[in-house]
Amino acid sequence: MANSRPGEAIFVTGGAGFIGSHLVESLVARGDRVTIYDDFDPYYDAALKVKNIEQALGTGAARLIEGDIRDEPSLRGAIEATRPDKVVHLAARPGVRPSFEVPEVYLDINVAGSLILLRACREVGVRQVVFASSSSVYGSVERPANEESTPCRPLSPYGASKVAGEALCSAFARDGMSIVSLRFFTAYGPRQRPDMAINHFVRAIYAGEPISVFGDGSSRRDYTYISDIVDGIVRSIDHDAAGFDVFNLGRGEPVILRDVLQALEDRLGRPADLRHVDPQPGDPQMTCADITRARERLGYEPKVSAEEGLTRYAEWFLEQQHERVGSR
Repeated sequence: MANSRPGEAIFVTGGAGFIGSHLVESLVARGDRVTIYDDFDPYYDAALKVKNIEQALGTGAARLIEGDIRDEPSLRGAIEATRPDKVVHLAARPGVRPSFEVPEVYLDINVAGSLILLRACREVGVRQVVFASSSSVYGSVERPANEESTPCRPLSPYGASKVAGEALCSAFARDGMSIVSLRFFTAYGPRQRPDMAINHFVRAIYAGEPISVFGDGSSRRDYTYISDIVDGIVRSIDHDAAGFDVFNLGRGEPVILRDVLQALEDRLGRPADLRHVDPQPGDPQMTCADITRARERLGYEPKVSAEEGLTRYAEWFLEQQHERVGSR
């Protein structure tokens, strides 16, 4: 793996989000100059995203340009003005279940928006792009772990939009660009979106509110802590390869939902009020990453176990609660 030289200009779409803000902090810490491009979409409270990037912006090594990836003049103008060495494309409409309600929005943002981004990069002369994909491209697991060569059979419009985004990346890579697609497996950690499972579970347990458990609690997810996800992205930024490549970023060690809930009860010192409901469309019974290629090609090696990650998250959450009480 060829290491990126210090001081590169990196353009990060969706840089104020959960994964994006952690990535920006990591890039700033190693000496890169970062442009955050984000439209603060109201999918969840924009104030949370503003807070996410306060620290990075305060260093002076990161700047913010507010804009929508579907606004071609704005996006192209931002890329032309900043002349990045590399682009990390994280901006997207997230959420498996909501994608059934407004699939056209997911196609517009995740597919049409990605096309506009790739075209702008090609025309301005950016030769390397890292694209955020998802384990949702696989659908139901039919083998112990999904390899990158596993056929994509998404179960939701969200997953389908990511498959389409990858197809666009493949097409543009044939035109001389170097593009890496990263399939994230259930990222979690501090600043996680409010609608994501771990965040929702922790807030509900702490507040004594009921938790809807879809199915019997036996579903399994390949939970991957945010620091490991960011490490994989940075390694992909530094990955010097021509054409199109795909890597899974996970742990390869699925955790049963019941065990996650029990662990969070233990760490928060409070019981969970569980209400079992019917499984939701688009949710596979299990996700599991085969990370052999990422290990061999990127040197990727996840370091945070689910046990440690859940402990870190619970501790961070409790610190946030204490800070809120202390500021009143």
